[in-house]
Amino acid sequence: MTMESATSKTASFSLPLPHSLDNRIYVRLSLKSKALLVFLTTATSEEAGQATPLGSFVYALPDRYNPSQPLSTALCTVEPTIEFTTRMAKLLVRKMGNKRPVYVGNSISFMSTGLGGAVEEEMEGFKAVVVGIMEVLKKWEEEEQEGGQNGIREGVEGLSVSS
Repeated sequence: MTMESATSKTASFSLPLPHSLDNRIYVRLSLKSKALLVFLTTATSEEAGQATPLGSFVYALPDRYNPSQPLSTALCTVEPTIEFTTRMAKLLVRKMGNKRPVYVGNSISFMSTGLGGAVEEEMEGFKAVVVGIMEVLKKWEEEEQEGGQNGIREGVEGLSVSS
């Protein structure tokens, strides 16, 4: 990523929760000059406007001596979400080229999926979130390379992610 000059960019989008009828994963990204903040949660269409708990909150940063293994620390731990949150934070650091730290807050619940949160459903949701985030980051990088920051789109509701 060459977004070193970016001061702040924000986007929100949602994805369908895998194997669920009406639940969605809601993603909020904030790219700051020194870090990326990501917040993830699940909700039904009726719950979309309501506040949700923070869940786990993890900080991950590049390791100068071993770039393939970012360092991470849990700032807030909620047992059902800590592993997913840590994996997400570390993967995003690597995907961003080990250039900046990442904060991830996650309260995603896979309990309402078809199999009640099986590993396959969790991995499918994980992949969909990563693909969606990387699409937004790629758009921001392209906009910066074009020289204009006027094209920043907030609220990328319903971003399509194919698997």
